Amino acid sequence: MPIHTHIDYSPPRWLKNRKHLQTIYPTLLRPTPPLSYLRERIPTPDGDFLDLDWSRVKGTKLVIVLHGLEGSADTKYVRGMIRAFNRRGWDGMGLNFRGCSGETNILPRAYHSGDTGDIDYVIQRINDHHHYEEIVLIGFSLGGNVTLKYLGEKGNQVPANLTRGVAFSVPCDLESCSYNLARFENFIYMQRFMKSLRQKVREKIHLMPEGIQVNQLRNFSQFDDAITAPLHGFENAVDYWTKSSSKQFIPGIRIPTLLVNAANDPFLTPECFPKEEAEQNPWFTLEVPGQGGHTGFPTQSFDGEYWTESRAVTFAMEEKQLAVGF
Repeated sequence: MPIHTHIDYSPPRWLKNRKHLQTIYPTLLRPTPPLSYLRERIPTPDGDFLDLDWSRVKGTKLVIVLHGLEGSADTKYVRGMIRAFNRRGWDGMGLNFRGCSGETNILPRAYHSGDTGDIDYVIQRINDHHHYEEIVLIGFSLGGNVTLKYLGEKGNQVPANLTRGVAFSVPCDLESCSYNLARFENFIYMQRFMKSLRQKVREKIHLMPEGIQVNQLRNFSQFDDAITAPLHGFENAVDYWTKSSSKQFIPGIRIPTLLVNAANDPFLTPECFPKEEAEQNPWFTLEVPGQGGHTGFPTQSFDGEYWTESRAVTFAMEEKQLAVGF
């Protein structure tokens, strides 16, 4: 599919050319989009649980939204996305990754950027218990990596009613992003992530490998070497990053899928803009707005809807066309 760089997104005037403010402003100052969630807790096949937050409007279609690292279904961009689809008559569900719903999960394992097993299980369960005509999967950041990886892994085997995928601000090359976030200019983001991750380790330290010095885990490389890799079957951080990066799975995508990565995203590196993959896969579209920050894209609008939400709705509702050559 074509690569689009001239996108209609433009931030408010006082945020132009300020990538960090475009990233931070929506998190701190955006009013929380109002939703009335109904939580459903489901058991997982391995003896743990997942919390699903539903916003139902008696729709026949469903949007599933995946949050980013240390987020939840209560994160503002998740709530905003579900509200936008609710307004168009769709039901919405925010999947809380393990340990992200406000309650510590049971097993030592948690969630990570390449874990597609839970979303596969959730979609199967939804289709066993509901009868949605159409499902659209949307992910932000880590959740976007999971979205792209899942769709690429499934290929032609995606459920028939899963019709579209959308991903925003995706670190689809995990290794380069991990090193990028360890740079001094991104210290504020790394500090925030690591504070939350260390606390989660402390909450279930009795389930962790012996000898972990929690306070010494100060960046993703250290954390993924000590925690993520051993708990999830990887040799080390690099092995985890290599096997979990979604970029290598994009060629396998076989439903219309949109990736939007802002050119000024402070989290991303040049490796996270899969232009060659977009040129070679007619099912996959890459859009690169000049601005937007990381999961930001703040917008001034009367209805409080952000550009990401309007863009996802438009893409989800576009008339479906078969890709040529596959």
